[in-house]
This record gives sequence, C-alpha cells and structure tokens, in this order.
Amino acid sequence: MTAKESDSKGDPKDEKTKGSHSKSKKKVDDVISEAKETAKEAAKKIKEEAKDIAKDIDEGTKDFQEDAKSVASDFTKGAKEAYEQLSSESENKRILAGVLAIFFGALGIHKFVLGYYKEGVIMLVVSLLSFGFLAALMALVGLIEGILYLTKSDAEFYSTYQVNQRPWF
Repeated sequence: MTAKESDSKGDPKDEKTKGSHSKSKKKVDDVISEAKETAKEAAKKIKEEAKDIAKDIDEGTKDFQEDAKSVASDFTKGAKEAYEQLSSESENKRILAGVLAIFFGALGIHKFVLGYYKEGVIMLVVSLLSFGFLAALMALVGLIEGILYLTKSDAEFYSTYQVNQRPWF
C-alpha cells in the first residue's frame, strides 16, 4: 500500500478525530447558544427593572411637582394676604413706607406706596437720568424721610402724610 492508498481509505484515527472535533464543536455551539439565552433573559430582567425604576422616578417627580405647586400656592396666598394687610392699615403703611424709603429711597418707591406718584416719578427720573450722580442725593432724601416716617406715631403719620397729603419731609 502506498501513501496515497492509505489516505484514500482513511485512517481510523482521522475519523476518530473528526468525530471528536464535531462533538466538541457541538458542545461549543451548545454553550454559546446557552450563553445567548442567558444573556437574553438577563437583558429582559434588566429592562423590566429599568422600567420599574423609571416608573418609580416618574411617580416621585409627579408627587414633587404637586407638593411644589401646593407650596407655591400657599406662599402666593400668604403673600397676597400680607400685602393687603400692609397696604390697608395706616400703621403698616408707615412701616412699609419707612423701610422702603431707607433701603430704596433713591428710587422713590416709598412715594408710590403713599400715593405720591408725581414725587415718586421725580425721584426715580432724577436718580436714573443722572446716571447715579444725583442718586446719592435722592438716597439721602429717602433716608431722612424713612427715619421721619418710622419715628412718628401712627396718628401723627396718618394725619401728616395721608390726610394732609404732605409730599416731602
């Protein structure tokens, strides 16, 4: 027998190797397909958990929005009540006008609170158009008026600035 004849007949070792190789390949294919299935199942679980987490976050966000709206509504209601109370009573108008005159006197805001619109516009225009040069003078006027407002009694303030309509000092 020549070498060629032995190759054509096939070696029993080659057939055994081929059989074991095909069994190994089948095992590898089975392991790969099992790994793919496990990965798919894990991906499904992760996807479901992510959906649950997103749902929880969405519910938490909605609760937060509702709480924020409620707090904002309560704050707005309280601020409106406080403003109405401050602007309706003469004592509180005195305090409001005095504090505004001290802190924002250069802008004349306290004049608007007391109903002296012409004087308020004068103070505002002088402060803005002078580019700050005369704003210091308007701030000094506001500071003096604020101190005067706060040192007067309620009756004296009401009589002087609301009944008699004294616009300056």
